[in-house]
Amino acid sequence: MKEYRLIAKTFAGLEDVLAKEVKRLGGKNVHRGNRAVYYEGNLEMIYRSNYYLRTALKVLKEIDHFQFKNVDQFYLKCKNIDWSKYLGIEESFAIDSVVVNSRDFRNSMFASLKVKDAIADYFREKQGKRPNVDTNTPDIIINVHIYQNTCTISLDSSGESLHKRGYRIKQGDAPLNEVLAAGMIMLAGWYGNSDFMDPMCGSGTIVIEAAMIAQNIPAAKFRKEFAFQSWNDYDQLLWAQVTEPSEKREFRYKIYASDISAGNLLNAQTNARRALVFNKISFAVSDFAKLETNMQNGTIITNPPYGERLKSNDLDSLYQMIGERLKHHYPENEAWIISSAKESMKSIGLKPSAKLELYNGALECNFNKYELFSGKRS
Repeated sequence: MKEYRLIAKTFAGLEDVLAKEVKRLGGKNVHRGNRAVYYEGNLEMIYRSNYYLRTALKVLKEIDHFQFKNVDQFYLKCKNIDWSKYLGIEESFAIDSVVVNSRDFRNSMFASLKVKDAIADYFREKQGKRPNVDTNTPDIIINVHIYQNTCTISLDSSGESLHKRGYRIKQGDAPLNEVLAAGMIMLAGWYGNSDFMDPMCGSGTIVIEAAMIAQNIPAAKFRKEFAFQSWNDYDQLLWAQVTEPSEKREFRYKIYASDISAGNLLNAQTNARRALVFNKISFAVSDFAKLETNMQNGTIITNPPYGERLKSNDLDSLYQMIGERLKHHYPENEAWIISSAKESMKSIGLKPSAKLELYNGALECNFNKYELFSGKRS
């Protein structure tokens, strides 16, 4: 089976976790980049990457990589690609471009336009007509990445971002991206080997991802569509083999989910049912200030409000309560908190043993680890 150069895209801060995932799946020559992991693999690896990787947003298959001196040379190099290998005359296509530090291309729209012209002219010269552009439901998605005077052109094998797992139909005001949630759990080193809790669970993304990790449920098990299913080399039998049901890993511990809002908790329960993990999670409507959960040697991960809708002194009080609650009621556990409210995080009053930087959307966040213990550390 032919080997390809592959690129898995992710969020800043999750590159190392994704690289480990890719290696575990059998990716070859794996190395990390900026918000991406580069590796090699065959068609089966493309399918497996889309189905199993928890921290990938997209999986791309490289079809060309070149340097250019100016826009005209860029256009000619794009036109010289044998597009008939990837795209039929009756198929539609869309182009997704990213431009970084380019002297020739001021924006991604101009880059997309040049690639579109090159594809159209290639087909007109060869076949007298050209395939149509469809930005809404294209058959083939072409990814263009320009850095300075270097261009990588790839086929997008995923289509919609892989964070769209297919289980979430209900969400609260500020839902956490599923890829970020899975990445946080894996950064914390939790793989189902102890109890787990999210005391501000919102629509349940963190606890659902935890339950899927604990039982080894594939990330995209509930997803219906991938872009590679429109490729001319799509192998339905191979895809069926990749997605054959595997045995769930036995999970002997408990996952606790609570939220002050009954509406949020109902959403979380609905999503957990769709992900087939409802029976692995104990749900409770509760303010964290009053929550009593008997847990030892477990992991707590939570995504509290950041202050977009709270005054700063209210936020400080909330974070102070979180710190006191963790210290006095959850000793002998480990807690991880993500927040962009870096000043308010000081109100937690506990010294973090690790501080990582992550992004929740456009918000730069700290993801802090707190080792909780009884009494004072000598």
